[in-house]
Amino acid sequence: MPVKRVRRMIAAVSVLAVAWTLPHAYAAADPAPPAEAAPAPAPGPAPAPAPAAVVFEENFDGPAGSAVNGDRWQLEVGDNVNNHELQYYTPGNANAALDGQGNLVITARRENPGNYACWYGRCEYTSARMNTAGRFTAQYGHVEARMKLPRGQGMWPAFWMLGNDIGSIGWPASGEIDVMENVGFEPGTVHGTLHGPGYSGGESIGGAYTLPGGQAFADGFHTFAVDWSPNAITWSVDGQVYQTRTPADLGGDPWVFNKPYFLILNLAVGGYWPGNPDGSTVFPQQLVVDYVRVTTGDSGGGRTGPIRGLGGKCVDVAGAGTANGTPVQLYDCNGSAAQNWTIGTDGTIRALGKCLDIDGGTADGSPTQIWDCHGGPNQQWVANAAHDIVNPAADKCLDATGNSSANGTRLQLWTCTGAANQKWTAP
Repeated sequence: MPVKRVRRMIAAVSVLAVAWTLPHAYAAADPAPPAEAAPAPAPGPAPAPAPAAVVFEENFDGPAGSAVNGDRWQLEVGDNVNNHELQYYTPGNANAALDGQGNLVITARRENPGNYACWYGRCEYTSARMNTAGRFTAQYGHVEARMKLPRGQGMWPAFWMLGNDIGSIGWPASGEIDVMENVGFEPGTVHGTLHGPGYSGGESIGGAYTLPGGQAFADGFHTFAVDWSPNAITWSVDGQVYQTRTPADLGGDPWVFNKPYFLILNLAVGGYWPGNPDGSTVFPQQLVVDYVRVTTGDSGGGRTGPIRGLGGKCVDVAGAGTANGTPVQLYDCNGSAAQNWTIGTDGTIRALGKCLDIDGGTADGSPTQIWDCHGGPNQQWVANAAHDIVNPAADKCLDATGNSSANGTRLQLWTCTGAANQKWTAP
């Protein structure tokens, strides 16, 4: 896990008078290698995924040179001594403007037309940072942005979130979810990170994703996302999952991510982690944002299809029954509705209009069943990149009883062992 440092930030200036100090944490070099993405399921008949509700969508449509929509975004103004960043964040459309082609362009320039003063003296650079505080907050769902990143030593673009209660409880108690951070000396790598009480700064929790074949994120657009549900957050790049975090990763420290968060986009110049620009850095540099979107849905949304396990068998609702308490088992894959599961953005796994449910608590051997969806901890699951399906509350795995692949083998909850009867290929 990469070492992280703290990124405390300027006070926001807005019509809502948001005046707290906004932190931003970051990773150091030499990150752990990205986790292997789960392979796609084998072909089979399945209906299209359930439609998800779009709760926030910003496509940045408008005339070239226009400022961002003030009903959705506020521009922060000032410098940042705590990270030793070099830029001054400007208001209006000076460094954040629409390009007339459906994009937001945040531009970092080596200039100081306003004679701005920074912590180190006269500012040498300008850029922009914007957030949705007081305008929009998200709690759970699929949060994504499609962006083309800048390049060059000293560049530091980010797409991230802060707990909406930061003004009352401060940071890191508020929590921070870094959907994407990149530093110029790692042109093909991005980082995703969590910060909270007991795991902020150098103790933060995160991972990294690196493009194959020596590609750089400045060469084209990529989609950076988290799938966020109660007690679980999964990061992806272009749909490729590279890490999932749950309360089990925090060593007993509190999980502070089951509450509303607001969104942040920014492009910093210099600082402790990226280092300062040098003679190789070309200005201006641009963070180009195609869209920002948050989707969720009462039906769970998410990915739909069969879940395959031991012996190539499918997770199946016994007899295609829809009564509460109907057992969940392994069975020959047949493409039926009883084997068509939706892994929802709300943390549920659903079939036949019911939720995958644990009967009888969190002890090893607790059987699974389907039950009316109620959002309780016994109906929350994380299908992670290691091919486990984990119940975060129990910190235990979905398991085929007796290591058997026979038709009718009941699925149960069991301590995670990494064995083949706990490995699943999910949609």
